[in-house]
Amino acid sequence: MTSEELARHCAAYAAEKKAEDVIALDLRGISTFTDFFVICSGASEPQLKAIAGEISDRLSEEHGLKPAAIDGFPTSQWIVLDYGSVVIHVFHQAKRELYSLEDLWSDAPKLELAV
Repeated sequence: MTSEELARHCAAYAAEKKAEDVIALDLRGISTFTDFFVICSGASEPQLKAIAGEISDRLSEEHGLKPAAIDGFPTSQWIVLDYGSVVIHVFHQAKRELYSLEDLWSDAPKLELAV
């Protein structure tokens, strides 16, 4: 599976758990550590846990993929799943605005998603 396909799967799985404002930033050519960031928001700590769990579980069950690392907890309002070529950021809306990854990586084009 290509990194772009992986990013699309992650975005779709997040959307299935009602993640808000799901985007994928294409970092190929401007980053050496990953190809894509998938960024999404949830409205509550249980929803953040559900979104991160859905992505992790589905990638494991359907594609045999396990994250290199998972960091953060729902109580921290930011969970990061690292799949090497794709890094998923699951934020509570307030934390997403605070850290503003979209602004930090504003030179990265957004991948068109069907979510």
